[in-house]
Amino acid sequence: MNLPSAIVRRGMFHSLRFELAFVLLFGVIAPVLALAFFEAGISPGLSRVMNWIGEPVVTNSILGIAVSTIVSIAILRRLRFYPGVAVARSILPVLGMSFGLLMAAIAGLRIEYSNRLIILCFLCVLLARFAITAMRSRAKGVLYFIVPGGRVDLVRELRSAPVFVMDRPSLDSLPDCAIVADLYADLDPEWERFLAEAAISGRPVYHYKQVWEAETGRVQIEHMSENGFGALVPSFTYQKMKRAIDLVLCILVLPIIAPVVAICALAVKLDSDGSVFFRQRRMGFRGREFFVLKLRTMTEEHAGEDRNLSITQDRDKRITRVGGFLRRIRLDELPQILNILRGEMSWIGPRPEAVSLSKWYEGEVPFYRYRHIVRPGISGWAQVNQGHVADVDEVNKKLQYDFYYIKNLSYWLDIIILLRTVKVMFSGFGSK
Repeated sequence: MNLPSAIVRRGMFHSLRFELAFVLLFGVIAPVLALAFFEAGISPGLSRVMNWIGEPVVTNSILGIAVSTIVSIAILRRLRFYPGVAVARSILPVLGMSFGLLMAAIAGLRIEYSNRLIILCFLCVLLARFAITAMRSRAKGVLYFIVPGGRVDLVRELRSAPVFVMDRPSLDSLPDCAIVADLYADLDPEWERFLAEAAISGRPVYHYKQVWEAETGRVQIEHMSENGFGALVPSFTYQKMKRAIDLVLCILVLPIIAPVVAICALAVKLDSDGSVFFRQRRMGFRGREFFVLKLRTMTEEHAGEDRNLSITQDRDKRITRVGGFLRRIRLDELPQILNILRGEMSWIGPRPEAVSLSKWYEGEVPFYRYRHIVRPGISGWAQVNQGHVADVDEVNKKLQYDFYYIKNLSYWLDIIILLRTVKVMFSGFGSK
């Protein structure tokens, strides 16, 4: 089987050992030694260098930097397993978050530290992380080898990872890869023996649906799909923890959001006649209706609950000048922090639809009502991947994204959505 040499050699660059060694060496050890020799003078001795490193200010900084670096590596490696995540774009936010937590811990505990050392190491870790990403640029994620038969053609159509179809059932000369098959299909006996041998040898063997979901971020809705616990209902423990985190975040960001909402409200009032806020009945958690609160972005006379008026079209003439700006960077959603405080919404979750639209979708799309199994959110997996939708075909795809979120409910997925929401706010992706 002829493969590009870059793909065959991909294992080392993707290994955890290489990543830890490379980043710690060039991001932490090298800058620490460089600064130590600089601080020790023109002709430093080893004892003077070690004495400088042994100072509490330096030692505390090195320990904190090492922990922050390892945490950032763990987060970035975890993010690689989620579909549509450009790890290169996540490097700066993740490093900023981990080193920001370090500075917060230092300030809170009043620990002595070196500003110069932390800044230097931050920049070096950043460069080392981008260097690793550049080394991996010719190896697009996981390498998949497909066992022919069944419905594996869905995986063959993927463009997010290298996919090869196996021509014979043999493990000889097979590179570091994942093996994909339709495990429910009637495969030939030699292929069944091959899959058993591959599993015994420790190679990952996946059902084609797992791979398709992981690479597209969607779940096929020909039937309702269970979550990781083998049940339709997501983890109650996770949902309670998420609710607590929602409340804490509301308390922390409310002093920041309140002035922003006040300025936006003034702009809405000066731009067009009508009320500043817009209330609309939405379908929420467990199918209960509630009133969502937004800054008004359309003309007052079109703020009804008719199904057709609930659908925002491209370049909709009802959108005001200020409203268009607010919708593009999602500032019109900020008043929904009150919906979160009341327990009607979450920061992250499927977007709540207008009641008129929701009832229409329920009649047109199978399993649509199942999306109400979790609290709706200000931002969600469908929003950062697809944006605003209008017709039934788009809603079907949106539902696949929503089901993926429900099936894979986790803090990691919430972090990805949060990071990508920031990007959406700056780019205006998916707004109408």
